[in-house]
Amino acid sequence: MVKQSATDLIEFLYESPTAFHSVLNVEKYLSSEGYMELNESDVWSLKAKGKYFVKKNDSALIAFEIGTGDLKKEGIRMIGAHTDSPGFRVKSNAEMVVEGTYLKLNTEGYGGAILYTWFDRPLGLAGKVMLKGETPFAPCTKLININKPLLIIPSLAIHMNRAVNEGLEVNKQKHTLPLLGLVNDYFEKDNYLVKLIADELSVDYRDILGFELSLYEYEKGCLVGVEEEFISCGGLDDMWMVYSGVKALIESPEIKATKMMICIDNEEIGSLTAQGANSAFILNIIERVTMALGLNREGMYQTLANSVMISADLAHAVHPNYPEKHDPTNRPVLGGGPVLKIASSGSYSTDSRCAAIFESLCQVAEVPYQKFYNRSDVRGGTTIGPITSSSLTIPVIDMGSPLLGMHSIRELAAVKDHEYVIKLFKTFYSL
Repeated sequence: MVKQSATDLIEFLYESPTAFHSVLNVEKYLSSEGYMELNESDVWSLKAKGKYFVKKNDSALIAFEIGTGDLKKEGIRMIGAHTDSPGFRVKSNAEMVVEGTYLKLNTEGYGGAILYTWFDRPLGLAGKVMLKGETPFAPCTKLININKPLLIIPSLAIHMNRAVNEGLEVNKQKHTLPLLGLVNDYFEKDNYLVKLIADELSVDYRDILGFELSLYEYEKGCLVGVEEEFISCGGLDDMWMVYSGVKALIESPEIKATKMMICIDNEEIGSLTAQGANSAFILNIIERVTMALGLNREGMYQTLANSVMISADLAHAVHPNYPEKHDPTNRPVLGGGPVLKIASSGSYSTDSRCAAIFESLCQVAEVPYQKFYNRSDVRGGTTIGPITSSSLTIPVIDMGSPLLGMHSIRELAAVKDHEYVIKLFKTFYSL
């Protein structure tokens, strides 16, 4: 049962190669469980026990279930995670012919990917394509997933770089441009990529006005280890937490509090977009929910005063080959349970109150838990936690499941931790 749950996660991730596909699959999951889509341009009419979701830019989604109690008194239980992952985006006018023979694509980095892990792997291409609509202000949206080994970024032979194993400096404009094919008699340089997209979508290439396309690893994730105790997969950061949160929302019982799952985009590039955590999107949805349930602005702030959120983003497990990179006394391991993330710098939003809530929830859920601090001489990363905590002014618990190889094209987690985090999230949504 535990391994099957991990296999289901791998399948979900493979069907979600971009944030757009992630949201589409979450939408399908929610719709199959009776959640109704709301449009931001409509007037909202909500009812107790109602189940709803709203999307933003096809890459962010907020789902919620109205509680049975007084909203002002019971507040909102929120889990937030992000739908995007580091990698590469394709630029416009992407075709580049080299040596009169090789056709490659011009790309740019998205977020902080571990670049060398992308070399010599078959890559697919997926994302969003915008087509001509009825008016300039209403273009048509299509999602595309060319799910085949379409591209590859070849390494330079060691014979031409004898020092490669002493340290590899990767230039994103020179060294990571993917090879698409060989030029032949039928090759047309102009609009080659756009025509490839048009063929895949069965549309006229002249109707394509723009796109947001990403590379992804073609090979599916898998279970590895002597007893298949590990999950080796791309996109675990952070679609693992999105999937677990949505699953917990759907499978948890009705409670007095309103439950909300926030799937937000663009965390890997700073969240400063309309669909990112550093926008008004989350607060706007909370305000509209409270107003649709008959509360005024004062009622919304009363609701927030009784609300709490989990910022669910993955945590660094102690690396078996680099143990010196970790804090001396707080050393999470794979399979050791959810990890509370703490930083006096404020890069994580956890304070002592949040820590107390987290530890109490883990005890009720009967799951082990761990704590993570960066080494005091190492600058760490951050999450949507501080952003949402400061904008909503509520307790936000910064936590995540432990991971090795974060931001690699293929990350490594433990099967046990998938079970633990779902149990924790269900408990959060059940009390």
